[in-house]
Amino acid sequence: MLDILVMSFLAGIATLIGSGAVMIGGRPNRRSLALFLGAAAGIMTGVVLFDLIPSAYAYGSFTGTAGGFVLGVFVLFLLDNSFRVLVRNFYGMRHDNVFLRMGMLIAVGIALHDFPEGVAIAAGYSAEAELGLLIAVAITLHNIPEGMACTAPLWKGGIRRRHILLIIVAVSLVTPLGALAGMWLFSVSPRLLSWLLAFAAGAMSYIVSMELVPQAIRSSLCYSAVGIVAGL
Repeated sequence: MLDILVMSFLAGIATLIGSGAVMIGGRPNRRSLALFLGAAAGIMTGVVLFDLIPSAYAYGSFTGTAGGFVLGVFVLFLLDNSFRVLVRNFYGMRHDNVFLRMGMLIAVGIALHDFPEGVAIAAGYSAEAELGLLIAVAITLHNIPEGMACTAPLWKGGIRRRHILLIIVAVSLVTPLGALAGMWLFSVSPRLLSWLLAFAAGAMSYIVSMELVPQAIRSSLCYSAVGIVAGL
């Protein structure tokens, strides 16, 4: 149990490494922002296609996977429009701070993604210690650019460094929370994991298609393409 909590905590905290890299390097320009957003889109797309959806189907059924995916898209659609209204009310009805809204959505999406990741670490360790370690290492590696992708638009949207740090820390703690839930979840029913994985896949797909890719292309078509390919 201690190994699961330690590795899930380290995997979650890796998001801070990416965030720190952006803040130390300075505010991103249009090209670097396109690169960060494109990389995040590529990573999230790869995780959805090659990890979340196949795993959701393996643990459940086609109906459960499809239902969880649609629910994830719907919830993020509601959050997106809610954030849009809140941001406009805060900054003025004529101003839509797209970067702030995007950063908020990415943070929510990463948190939704990190929870089943924590569950996955717990599942891996419950099957075999080496498998759990490999899953934790893989999650650690792709959490770094996710931290970068979350920090860049938040900073561009005018959020102060210390507030960004608090947001990233909060997001990072979701992974060990997921690991704790995973240890309980697998004692109840492995089929519940299918809905969590599919829900995260739907949420991330919405963010990629409706926020990350369009904004990355608007910033720089060439650099966004490089970022997407590199992320994949």
